Amino acid sequence: MPAAFDDIEIGQVVSLGTTVVDAKALDAFCAAFQPGWPATGGAPDTMVFAIWSKLDAEASAAWPQTKRVGVDALRWLRNPPAGELLRGRMTVMGKDPVGEGKGIVIAQHDLLDEAGRLVFSCLTRSIFAR
Repeated sequence: MPAAFDDIEIGQVVSLGTTVVDAKALDAFCAAFQPGWPATGGAPDTMVFAIWSKLDAEASAAWPQTKRVGVDALRWLRNPPAGELLRGRMTVMGKDPVGEGKGIVIAQHDLLDEAGRLVFSCLTRSIFAR
């Protein structure tokens, strides 16, 4: 999943996979990109976005998605600590055909912690081949 544009259904939920907030990566990220942020405060918002981006890129590598045209409505709700298991999911919210060979898919992306609480969310618009 997802399939070609015409086979994608509104309401469809797709797993983006899981990952753990790695303590060494958290320390290195804070040192390089978030100076002054204590690693004991959990992953900073910028790292949470990077974690979601990685899960999304890995999950969508084989999809017939030809281009991401927008990432909007970004929301950060918590900063997960080192060792926390995070799970990504994508929910198809809408789709719109654009010509003969492609269509735009609008999706809600969520990053959830081990307890199922929302950590991060955003909306995306992507072009999929038909």
